[in-house]
Amino acid sequence: MKQLIECVPNFSEGRDHAIIKQLTDVIESVQGIRLLNVDPGYATNRTVVTFVGEPAMVVEAAFRAIQRASEIIDMCHHKGEHPRFGATDVCPFVPVSDISMEETVKYARILAKRVGEELEIPVYCYEFAAFEEKRRSLANCRAGEYEGLAEKLQSSDWQPDFGPAKFNERSGAAAIGARNFLIAYNVNLNTSSVRLANSIAFDVREAGRIKREGDPVTGKIVKDEHGEPVRIPGTLKKVRAIGWYIREYGIAQISMNLVDINTTPVHMAFDEVCERARVRGIRVTGSELIGMIPLQAMLDAGKYFLRKQHRSVGIPDHEIIHIAVKSLGLDELTPFDPGKRIIEYLLENKNTPLINMTLTGFSRETASDSPAPGGGSVAAYVGALGASLGTMIANLTSQKRGWDSRWEEYSEWAEKGKEYYEALLNLVDQDTDAFNQIMNAFQLPKETSGEKIVRKNAIQTATLNAIEIPFRVMQTAFQSMEVIQAMAETGNPNSITDAGVGALCAATAVSGAYLNVLVNATGFDDKEAIRQILSEAEALEIQTKEKCRLIQKLVVEKISQGK
Repeated sequence: MKQLIECVPNFSEGRDHAIIKQLTDVIESVQGIRLLNVDPGYATNRTVVTFVGEPAMVVEAAFRAIQRASEIIDMCHHKGEHPRFGATDVCPFVPVSDISMEETVKYARILAKRVGEELEIPVYCYEFAAFEEKRRSLANCRAGEYEGLAEKLQSSDWQPDFGPAKFNERSGAAAIGARNFLIAYNVNLNTSSVRLANSIAFDVREAGRIKREGDPVTGKIVKDEHGEPVRIPGTLKKVRAIGWYIREYGIAQISMNLVDINTTPVHMAFDEVCERARVRGIRVTGSELIGMIPLQAMLDAGKYFLRKQHRSVGIPDHEIIHIAVKSLGLDELTPFDPGKRIIEYLLENKNTPLINMTLTGFSRETASDSPAPGGGSVAAYVGALGASLGTMIANLTSQKRGWDSRWEEYSEWAEKGKEYYEALLNLVDQDTDAFNQIMNAFQLPKETSGEKIVRKNAIQTATLNAIEIPFRVMQTAFQSMEVIQAMAETGNPNSITDAGVGALCAATAVSGAYLNVLVNATGFDDKEAIRQILSEAEALEIQTKEKCRLIQKLVVEKISQGK
């Protein structure tokens, strides 16, 4: 998976669509950035923009947008209902996939430093990017708003983290930070009562409800020693919730903001609302996702419900997502299209890579007069088939009658096998891409001495990549044999021949990829630099042949015993 960060800048302009268009245009001018949503508000005079991409691209797009906002938004004339203190009021980074919060914080601070130094805008780092505890709160950083900013900047306690400690009359200040992914999520009830919906919301939301003496609605409010109302906390951490009535559908909903899905994921919130509704004689009929959701959140939900059913989680992602959609009832009110609602799917390359071809299409492309896909891609694909067979046996075994008590063990094997076959599928296209990179490098101009140096370096870089890709095929295919061997030993005996074929596929992938490692190594000048890879590749092929021989022997013995 690619590292992906979502960025949600809030600009202090929600009425002039020409200005808003300029901001979104500069965001989209960065290659690799996908604009997901633009939400202008007239009363707030504020626009919330959502875009996503790889970290360095997100930093660049955010910087360009903040720079343009400083040129076309004049805070001297800004009025609106929402708190604000700058042209780009707030700019949070949100980790989406394959990136930690710690890494996300680093990129947020890189942006903050650039904005402060290059644009001379005071910047406060907030939430996870804050340098001190009191600045974690956006409300603290923005206290006093634009009108109180000049005075605030003179306070020793509120010097900006980056940029000058002087009032920028036109642009104000900016809060740049990192926060967890927030999901707006509604649960549908078979009632039209807002009062009952609110009761459930108070049960589950972290803030809970105010404690009262006697009657929970009309009783006297209980206060602490400071005179503040005492609250009975709800059951879900990092969740805000309220009940409301949706006239369009004639139902009440629990409307929730899941502000940290690592603490309370979607499926946990759904199940807790189901239980609290049941206690009150109400039934949950489905749910509704507002906006988009990371792929991992949907996979986690699907796996959660599969495990509750004692079913294997090592099935393809689209099947896991289907289970999540049906279990959460996400398609009750409107159709739920994963391709439009899951962030990573929106960012997928829409070209037709090899792994998206049909079996016939792939074989025809291989048989054509094009040099790619070649043996390297075919080796990776054969390895993926081998790992798929091992995964299939694990999935079948997990559901076999009489083996129910061990379903979890085989589910874990299936999940491991799935990781291997997905990795090998990705390597199918990567191998062809590596070959194309070499061809492109050879086509570079070589008229001048400078051009010759650039061309030679490009060829060597591409060649090294073309060595490393098939080596990764070898490693992954060999690792997949762990699953295949385990299934040959303890899996469903009716699938024993599938294990044998899987082992042969894995062995073929390793040997085929090894040939590609060797041939590409002949074109790499620095033999010492690849000595370790060549040594490990040779050892891997020997180990693979031995493991394949052992698995085949086991398969034949079990077939003979069956007869």
